[in-house]
Amino acid sequence: MAREASADPAISERAASTHTASGRAGGPTRRTVVAAAGAAGLTAALAACGAGNSSDAGATLAKTSEIPKGGGKIFKAEQVVVTQPKDGEFKAFSAVCPHAGCLVGEITGGTINCLCHGSKFDISDGSVKHGPATTGLSTAKANVEGGSVTLG
Repeated sequence: MAREASADPAISERAASTHTASGRAGGPTRRTVVAAAGAAGLTAALAACGAGNSSDAGATLAKTSEIPKGGGKIFKAEQVVVTQPKDGEFKAFSAVCPHAGCLVGEITGGTINCLCHGSKFDISDGSVKHGPATTGLSTAKANVEGGSVTLG
């Protein structure tokens, strides 16, 4: 395929210098750019996963007196819900709704409620009381010691 020469030698020289021997434009290919962007995104995602709650283990969430009997408290930053279904009995669950990944928003009437789509979970075991979620909240590790609730 013949290339027309430009009347301006500087343009012809620049045009020729931006093509490789294979006839492609110089610089990274689209495949290289897409692969690099994908690798950068994966690295960021893995870093975010790795930075999770491992450094929070042992962190005090609240005093037991701050967790209402027959209710609970949501710790958004830690993505944990701590409930007290019966006097002196504490349970901990993930605050992430399994239906669509929203954080639960309130605890009322013996249920942990997701405000995104209306799912409700039992405060005693995290089971589904009302959908659309089809699976309950996963349990979380928390310890009660000396009047404090800590991540375990």
